[in-house]
Amino acid sequence: MAETLKKRSEIPEELKWDTSRIFKTKDDLKKALEEFKTLTEEIEKIYKGKLTDANAINGCIEKLNEWARQADLLYNYVSLNVSVDYTDAEAQKEQSIVLSEFAKADSTLSFIDSELADAPVELIEEAIKSATVGKCHLKDIEREKPHRLSPETEKAMASLRETIEAPYNIYETSKLADMSFPDFEVKGEKHPLGYSLFEDNYEYERDTDVRRAAFSAFSSKLRDYMYTTATVYGAHVRTEKIIADLRKYDSVIDMLLFQQKVTREMYDRQIDVIMEKLAPHMRKYARLLKEAHGLDKMTYADLKITLDPDYDPHVTIEESKKYILDGLKIMGPEYVKMLETAYDERWIDFAQNIGKSTGGFCASPYQKGSYILLSWNERMSDVFTLAHELGHAGHFYTCNQTQSALDAEVSNYVVEAPSTINELLMAEYLKEKSGDDKRFRRWVLASQISNTYYHNFVTHLLEAAYQREVYKLVDKGEAVPAETLNEIYKNVLKKFWGDEVELTEGCELTWMRQPHYYMGLYSYSYSASLTIATQVMKRIRKEGQPAVDDWKKTLAAGGTVAPVEFAKMAGVDVTTDAALIDTIDYIGGIIDEIEELNKELN
Repeated sequence: MAETLKKRSEIPEELKWDTSRIFKTKDDLKKALEEFKTLTEEIEKIYKGKLTDANAINGCIEKLNEWARQADLLYNYVSLNVSVDYTDAEAQKEQSIVLSEFAKADSTLSFIDSELADAPVELIEEAIKSATVGKCHLKDIEREKPHRLSPETEKAMASLRETIEAPYNIYETSKLADMSFPDFEVKGEKHPLGYSLFEDNYEYERDTDVRRAAFSAFSSKLRDYMYTTATVYGAHVRTEKIIADLRKYDSVIDMLLFQQKVTREMYDRQIDVIMEKLAPHMRKYARLLKEAHGLDKMTYADLKITLDPDYDPHVTIEESKKYILDGLKIMGPEYVKMLETAYDERWIDFAQNIGKSTGGFCASPYQKGSYILLSWNERMSDVFTLAHELGHAGHFYTCNQTQSALDAEVSNYVVEAPSTINELLMAEYLKEKSGDDKRFRRWVLASQISNTYYHNFVTHLLEAAYQREVYKLVDKGEAVPAETLNEIYKNVLKKFWGDEVELTEGCELTWMRQPHYYMGLYSYSYSASLTIATQVMKRIRKEGQPAVDDWKKTLAAGGTVAPVEFAKMAGVDVTTDAALIDTIDYIGGIIDEIEELNKELN
């Protein structure tokens, strides 16, 4: 039975991350904010109206690079503190103060991009040639020229940053601070319920009655917030539509893909090919789950259960360290040292507590290590999640050493590749470790499907298919009320699962659970990144060290290369559907092997 969540103050320090690596004290935070404000004023005073030659432009960009570094530390510090406890009023206040200053600073410095957008192309190219930092930033300004607005309008929009980002903050606060779940009862026994308890425990619960009752109770509470959440989300997508129209993009999707340096063909292909070609494999896997658990029917509430209900290795935090260090040692000694540091210097927040964000993420303030949020449940699946987030940490540990603050940010299309490849490398290590133990090998293979590929190629891909339909309506000027959002999501599920899975009442509310909808076109990029990761993993398995070396060079590139070039550096071609289809075939092969192992073991 799941335990009732504790308050953050009741959690042992060793289970929490250490944000004092960014700012040791609150006074240090205040001092840093004052320095940030001073630097903003200094940049305006020195450079406004004077970006007329390459030296002045590059001098300004160098100052802006330092400004970006300071902003990154401030943002991460206040956001990380809120993310672990949305009920912490002081943390919320600090975040509000910093975000307010950011909006002012963005407005003050909006002159930089406006002046550079109006500058002759030859001048920008001269500045790019002689720049020591921020080359990518200058190239992006040049690229964005057709979509720039007047200096006055850009300044006004920059000042509205906090307001534009408000829907996301409202969504997270409503979900993690306001939403309170009652206990639910099964056969006379009461069970506690919460957002993270459901997503981290009950979705995987082996007792079918408890699992399905938890889904019903969870969905019932979500439904209470359905209209509010739809209103907030509707405000967000309408804002995106207004901005897309102002900047003269053909659609919201085109605007968001332009930011990622991805073509519409690449985006649509990722969704359409997976919806068509992966669905038969996943329906087969659903049948295997139904057989393994002896279910009367396969419902939407059953899709996250493990294949072998009596075999799910428990792993302590200390044991996870050995698994991860051994599983990822192929990445080299410097990478392994980074992994050790993550454990030793409390980069990881393992705790489960009231008000904490659900799921997992990794934030990497510039040259300050990383911060990994997850909820540890002592399952082997948690080891894969941690390896995933440490992949992000390793990526930004590498590129932050080699790239400036302005050039370190990478496109969403590839950002999940360094994380998902770690899951694949862990699986390869465990398969080698399994030897003649067929049951353990089957468990590893099933974990690849139920965790790595289900999460990235199914969960997030179905969200992406739903999101695309929402934006199509928004671009037509149509409203997206709660009932419409429910209908879209359920239709996507029907198309993917067919008659193989009964769509339990409440499945249509799944759109309410995903914060990525407030981050542009993020959901589809998980499968795009994992396509690259799968191909790189196969290459590492075949070629060994040369492939590892190419991958590490790719990680170091940061934001200096666009997605197509990023993939090419790693030996993958994403300009056609070949890599994606090969990856889907690889997934199908895993499921086929699981089926054969079932026959042998049974």
